[in-house]
Amino acid sequence: MDRKVAVIGAGNVGASVAQYMAEANLADVVMVDIIEGMPQGKALDLTQAGPIRKYNCSVTGTNKYKDIKGADLVIMTAGLPRKPGMSREDLLNMNADIVGSAAANIKKYAPRAYVIVVSNPLDIMTYHMFKVTGFPANRVCGQAGILDSTRFRAFVAMELGVAMADVQAMVLGGHGDTMVPLPRYTTVAGIPIKELIPNDRIKAISERTRFGGGEIVKLLKKGSAYYAPAAATVEMARSILLDEKRLVPCSAYLTGQYGIKDIYIGVPAVLGAKGVEKVIQLKLAKKELSDLQKSAQKYKGVLKEIGY
Repeated sequence: MDRKVAVIGAGNVGASVAQYMAEANLADVVMVDIIEGMPQGKALDLTQAGPIRKYNCSVTGTNKYKDIKGADLVIMTAGLPRKPGMSREDLLNMNADIVGSAAANIKKYAPRAYVIVVSNPLDIMTYHMFKVTGFPANRVCGQAGILDSTRFRAFVAMELGVAMADVQAMVLGGHGDTMVPLPRYTTVAGIPIKELIPNDRIKAISERTRFGGGEIVKLLKKGSAYYAPAAATVEMARSILLDEKRLVPCSAYLTGQYGIKDIYIGVPAVLGAKGVEKVIQLKLAKKELSDLQKSAQKYKGVLKEIGY
């Protein structure tokens, strides 16, 4: 194909991203991982599924960053997963080293690529990627709000017993416990959920969304979610690669929008061939805006721990 995507990390998230990318026939995929044989083995397995799943793009694996040369898009998934009782912030220092090394190699071998960061703590690692690569802010974004919103959509659909595709939702803020679900901007086939669900249930669903990732970590006991994060990431990748101009919540660099600047945080943004093409400023209630700014302020403090 004439499009190439590099996936850094061939663990559960990275391999699932590669699978969904291939099945959508979006681009040729190369998976990079430090574990010898793992990316090559998973790539060969995915290739052999091609005749049945009817995709024609190539999937390859490598242990060498030089093989990402020419990538149009790089998806950063490598990093240590959360364990029960750990917050995303607990992973900070360990994953900062991993993301920093990857960022230096992306800058060296794929200097024109766009980057989607999935590694946790998401908003912090996206900022770290932005700083180390030196890429323009529009070319670096993080998968966060789209996953959180997808979880919110799923919980609303489960509550009402309706088609998940008919539910639209918006979740802003950091990809963590300070995220800000927005029930006012959540609908089912255009109907506000406040017309369909009692307030106490909406609050419960919002709270479950905030801790949606942690709920899965507790159930798995080892590792963290990967199907939904991968699907959300590929949704973003599709919009960039195909210039779809999708309006999705993601971690984007702010320069004063919502009274926040010099940080990556979850906001509605238009994704297209130029990456983050526009940040949308919603009209937020006073508490919603305050919660969003508090979320950003928390991550500002965390950034100081890795030297920013």
